[in-house]
This record gives sequence, C-alpha cells and structure tokens, in this order.
Amino acid sequence: MLFVADSAKDKITTLMKESGLSEDFFVRVSVTSGGCSGLSYNLDFDDTPQPDDQVFEDNDVKVVTDLKSFLYLCNTTLEFSGGLNGKGFAFNNPNASRTCGCGESFAV
Repeated sequence: MLFVADSAKDKITTLMKESGLSEDFFVRVSVTSGGCSGLSYNLDFDDTPQPDDQVFEDNDVKVVTDLKSFLYLCNTTLEFSGGLNGKGFAFNNPNASRTCGCGESFAV
C-alpha cells in the first residue's frame, strides 16, 4: 500500500485543479537509479495505466506505481510541507536505510 497524508492530498488536489486535469489523471510514483544515495523518487500526473501498474487509493487520491518501484515504496507515505522551510513533496519511506540531506534520494 502507498499512503497519502492530508497535506499531500490538499496540494495534489490544488495542482490538478490549477492544471485543468480531469478525474482520469492520477499520481504516478516511481523509483529510478540516481541521486546521491543511489535511488531517486519521481512524482508526476499521468492518465495512461501500464500493464504492471500497482494501483492504490488513499485519502481520495489515486496513486499508481510500477511493480519494480513498488518493491521500494511499499508502505511509504507521500507528504507535503509548504512552510518557509518546507521542501515540497516528501516520501516517508520505512524501507529506506539511508536518505540524502535533501530527501530526494535514498538507499535500501
């Protein structure tokens, strides 16, 4: 399961409305090689499901990830911080053994 915090839900809803995206769009989360800790998170809007997608809905937000990425993301919570020191979207990933200072990459 992938989880969506209230803060992330609010920001996702706002971004979708501002971008004029229909209800057919969902949040796609993936993991790729790169970043200072070895693996990086990717977050985008998409409306084209793929055959190996894992689909979750939490807090009224549809989140989709490919099977390979899900192995790294299982039980992760997507959060958003918008304060003065906020860094935007963040992943609270219990599978990460190490994260970089900026929080955009991790290792398992």
